Amino acid sequence: MTLRPDLNLIAHLVPGSSRVLDLGCGDGTLLHHLINAHDCTGTGVEIDPDKVLAAILSGVPVMELDLDADLSLFASGSYDTVVLSRTIQTIRHPELVLTEMARISSRLIVSVPNFGLLQHRIMLLRGRMPMSRELPYSWYDTPNLRFTTLVDLEELFTKLGLVIDQRINLSMTGEPLGKGFRAANLRAGAAVYVLSRS
Repeated sequence: MTLRPDLNLIAHLVPGSSRVLDLGCGDGTLLHHLINAHDCTGTGVEIDPDKVLAAILSGVPVMELDLDADLSLFASGSYDTVVLSRTIQTIRHPELVLTEMARISSRLIVSVPNFGLLQHRIMLLRGRMPMSRELPYSWYDTPNLRFTTLVDLEELFTKLGLVIDQRINLSMTGEPLGKGFRAANLRAGAAVYVLSRS
């Protein structure tokens, strides 16, 4: 399995031999890589039955659960790292999910498309809903329920007592941007956050 650039970055942010909970794991690509290349153990959580089946067929332990309702099934402190990759915009209760993640682990990795990207703003000014590599769906068939800018998301992290240990801005093609990169809320296509509890 080949990792998307953002998943490759996330894989390098997960310490080797960690217990990983991958929320919204899709077909299990990231967790499969972590298990086989980083000596991690873990569990994937996915709601789409076809993706659950694909993860199982690739040998990834996965549970078919609803992130908005079922995270209480996991014990407090039961994982070293919880990953939520390109999923926060698809859930109904992001505040609850982030709170549950912080209960399950003291280390969180969250990646999110940036709705505040300048190109998205220009599309809105032209009267169109934004579409891009990070937001590839038309308004009528999108799985996305929430659209956030990096500024808004970081305010939510602060409200929940989550500390941003690291933010890696990604280009529109998913590649990490340099440390001196400025105006991320306008120029980054997405971001990956490493968070801890305050």
